[in-house]
Amino acid sequence: MALLKGADEKSRKTLRFRFPSAPVFQITPNIYGRCAKMSEILALAIDNLMSPIVLSFALGLAASLARSDLTFPEAAAKAISLYLLFAIGFKGGVSVADHGVDVTLGLSLLAGVVLSATLPFVAFMLLRLFSGMDRLNAAAVAGHYGSISIVTFVAATSVLEGRGISSEGYMVAVAAAMEAPAILSALWLVTRGEKGGRMDSQLWREILLNGSIVLLVGAFFIGWITGKDGLEEIDSFIVAPFKGVLCLFLLDMGLVAGRGMRRGRKALGPGSLAFGIFMPIIGSIFGLVAALALGLSTGGALLLMTLSASASYIAVPAAMRVALPEANPSIYLTLSLGVTFPFNLTIGIPLYLTVAQAMTGG
Repeated sequence: MALLKGADEKSRKTLRFRFPSAPVFQITPNIYGRCAKMSEILALAIDNLMSPIVLSFALGLAASLARSDLTFPEAAAKAISLYLLFAIGFKGGVSVADHGVDVTLGLSLLAGVVLSATLPFVAFMLLRLFSGMDRLNAAAVAGHYGSISIVTFVAATSVLEGRGISSEGYMVAVAAAMEAPAILSALWLVTRGEKGGRMDSQLWREILLNGSIVLLVGAFFIGWITGKDGLEEIDSFIVAPFKGVLCLFLLDMGLVAGRGMRRGRKALGPGSLAFGIFMPIIGSIFGLVAALALGLSTGGALLLMTLSASASYIAVPAAMRVALPEANPSIYLTLSLGVTFPFNLTIGIPLYLTVAQAMTGG
């Protein structure tokens, strides 16, 4: 850096170096720019790794892998889940009330549904091609990668808030819209192979009345109806404590992920594990294309990329237990919660933010 600052205009454009036994090589502005961009991504990743949210997850994961007797009460975990869903939905509704309903909102919802329905086919193809996984389990896993992880979404919103970057408030509605279509795509993949995926009333109830969807959408409409006045009334409940509660939730998620990794390591090969890392990146590219087509802000682009890159570990596993009981939970839970979830928290979100900023000019 000092060399660059001290160089004249000509040497700024191309810096030449020669070693006694080596040919001349040069550093051009393009190469320097790439190095600077990689440094920025690395700095964002380190910053995210050192956040209380990610460290809480790491603590739970390490404790579980070390077979500690640390546990999280099931009732408390359920209560925290309900709190997070209500807070997310409510704040999203307030943002929509402030923003107003327009064409972009409708198109964003449509884009979310299309992404959720399409990504399972991409995931299924990759799993069959590179891991050799059977059709039934590949379809079950693929459904998880079309649906979304609401906690990954929350982590992305926290990153935006920490950097003062705004986003479209209705993205929480897009998140709710992306829960169910992937399940239908996964079942179609199975029934196409005549392996017995079934669409009965119990499954439809599981999809449409899933508790997380009902609470998220319901809180969204409450926030939409009451607006900023409603937010002011309960601000001390859903704003100030939010990140602290999220830390406790991720501590529990780390414990769950560690248990899943211990159970599922024998069922997963190198190809499946690589899929758990590369599929989020592929999904984020789909989300970025959709965000650019919609003209979303930098924050909105990051959130849509994160939604497309995440993998469900709540709604879809519940549906798979009903529709595809023969599928192996150790496979789809280990990939979604044990591989993709920590990847997105530590590396994925900083990477997606950097790309979103570069592509949207944010």
